Amino acid sequence: MRPRVLLVHTGGTLGMAPQGEPTSLAPSPSVARILEQVPELRELAEFQLEVPLNQDSATLDAMQVLGLADLIRRASGDCEGVVLIHGTDTMAFSASLLGFLLADLGKPVVLTGSQRPLAYVRSDARGNLVDAVYLATRGVAEVGIAFGDHWLRGVAADKV
Repeated sequence: MRPRVLLVHTGGTLGMAPQGEPTSLAPSPSVARILEQVPELRELAEFQLEVPLNQDSATLDAMQVLGLADLIRRASGDCEGVVLIHGTDTMAFSASLLGFLLADLGKPVVLTGSQRPLAYVRSDARGNLVDAVYLATRGVAEVGIAFGDHWLRGVAADKV
C-alpha cells in the first residue's frame, strides 16, 4: 500500500498553467492535473488535496501561515507526510514559522515550489515536486524545503 500524502496548494509558480497568450498564466491546482503532468507521483503516494489559498506568496502574511499550520494539523491525521506547494518569495519565512509551529506534529512537512510552472517543458517543478513527495514519505518528522536537489531544514532556511 502506498503512503498517503496531504498536498496543500497555496499558490506560486509551480501550479500555474498557461492561459491564452503564451506569457499569460493562471492558477490551476488539482490532483488530477498534477498527476497527469507528473505520473510517477502515483508510484510514490496517494494524495489528498487542500487548496486553502491561491495567491502570490509575496502577499502571504503571518496569520495565513498560522492558518496553514492549523489546516495541516487538522487534515494530515491519516497521512504519512505533507507537501506544501508554495511560492518562492516567502517560502523560507513560511518554512521557518511552520518549523516552530509544527515541531510536535510527528511527520514530515515539505515545502516546495519552482522557478517555472509545472506545465512548462523545461521546468524545475517536476523534480522539486517528486523530491518533496519522496521526502514526505520518508518519516523525517520536521519541516523542510525540497528545492533544486537540496533538502533545507525549515527553521534554518533563508532566501538569498
